[in-house]
Amino acid sequence: MCGLTNLGSAVLDPLLALPSAPRITHYDDATGERIELSTVTLANWAAKTGNLLRDELGAGPGSRVAVQLPAHWQTLGVLLGVWFIGAEVVLGQGDCDVACCTVDRLDEADAAVGQMGAVVAFSLDAFGKPVADLPFGITDYATSVRAHGDQIVPERQPGPALDGVSTGDVLAAATASATARGLNSGSRVLSSAPWDTADAVVDRVLAVLVAGGSLVQVAHPDPAAQVRRREAEKVTAELG
Repeated sequence: MCGLTNLGSAVLDPLLALPSAPRITHYDDATGERIELSTVTLANWAAKTGNLLRDELGAGPGSRVAVQLPAHWQTLGVLLGVWFIGAEVVLGQGDCDVACCTVDRLDEADAAVGQMGAVVAFSLDAFGKPVADLPFGITDYATSVRAHGDQIVPERQPGPALDGVSTGDVLAAATASATARGLNSGSRVLSSAPWDTADAVVDRVLAVLVAGGSLVQVAHPDPAAQVRRREAEKVTAELG
């Protein structure tokens, strides 16, 4: 674990040796949406998100960021962006400085940050449509993130990374998970499973990335479409 800085850099820096390789392909079978991010595009989204959190909302090492978002390509950018600035991803309620949420979870976000924290609302729209009619004082992600650069100075002295666990320990757990399932740089992993716990983020997201593989994440999966997708996306492994 020598030389670790933050979890965002630890995950993305090795992958940037192949900047154009796909890292996450997101489908929503309810809408027909398909979005694919290469390594460099994912890194750019993570950097923009980290810059928003640090420069606009004052987050950094020691800050706790509640992530109340579904398994989605934008959520992956948020996780990595939080880690770029040395802040901690918190999955669930309680005592946070910032909450990132969908509009249907604004009450949960308010509960997580209390009176003094900040809330960032996500439309998750593929074309960057903002959330309509947001209450005063809530940051609209799609609008605000545009103003921030796609390069970042990563934090070299991070706090805890994920629900109180350090960067080194999270990375070790993800590496062990990848090894146990035989994931490698050729893995193309299909999943419709949520990312709603720390273990889920480690096993269903980070394990794929630290192995050098790529993730095909499906929301509202249509079983018939999944059959065709396995062949079209050259899937090599699946997560329940």
